[in-house]
Amino acid sequence: MKIKKILVSQPRPTTDKSPYFDITEKYGVKIDFRPFIKVEPILAKEFRTQKVNILEHSAIIFTAKTGIDHFFRLCTEMRITVPETMKYFCLSESIALYLQKYIQFRKRKVFLSETGKLPALIELIKKHADEKYLVVLSEQYNDEIVKSLDELHLTYHIGLMYRTVSNDFKEDEKFDYDMLVFFSPQGIHSLLKNFPNFEQGDIQIACFGTTTAQAVKDANLRLDLAVPTPQCPSMAMALLQFVKENHKKK
Repeated sequence: MKIKKILVSQPRPTTDKSPYFDITEKYGVKIDFRPFIKVEPILAKEFRTQKVNILEHSAIIFTAKTGIDHFFRLCTEMRITVPETMKYFCLSESIALYLQKYIQFRKRKVFLSETGKLPALIELIKKHADEKYLVVLSEQYNDEIVKSLDELHLTYHIGLMYRTVSNDFKEDEKFDYDMLVFFSPQGIHSLLKNFPNFEQGDIQIACFGTTTAQAVKDANLRLDLAVPTPQCPSMAMALLQFVKENHKKK
């Protein structure tokens, strides 16, 4: 079956130069961008029940830009002034740069994983083993970082500051796609929540990341395109190649 309509479970790119639009231009494929999940804040009243005192910590660990937004939101709600001495450990350069939305780099100490991977961040944290860490996470977090911190016997607390929930479809929303593209296990869960009688049939499913791939398999669905690969590190690149091959078939 020739792919004519794709649903990408992410917000629409902010620039028209996105590689996704190359697919539309070259192959006439319609691409809709519609998140299957959305982020909700954990408000100050609920956060207080975790009994986590932000000011008892000397360093914050951020694994996502979303965590930065909700950390500073909660600080504002709770009227907490983050001290100038606070250190920040970020999983990637883009996350570290995003901090500039809230702080001035020259006045703070910011550390980042040069590879964008957890092992490199853990090596940095090892060099600052005396810090008291606060790990900012979603309510549905991957415990890989927690296991790594436990192995180092560090002093840390987890601060759950936001949660990911299903972005439910409305009754009048059409769902007539030849291919679905997912980026998180929560997206798969949302698919099954919205369409409990979903039958894949000829619908192609693409996913990014090993945990998302596992969620597809756990849901007894067929995985047609797994990303990243050495040849295609991004979903847009892999999708372009996949559609190209698909349109060659008779």
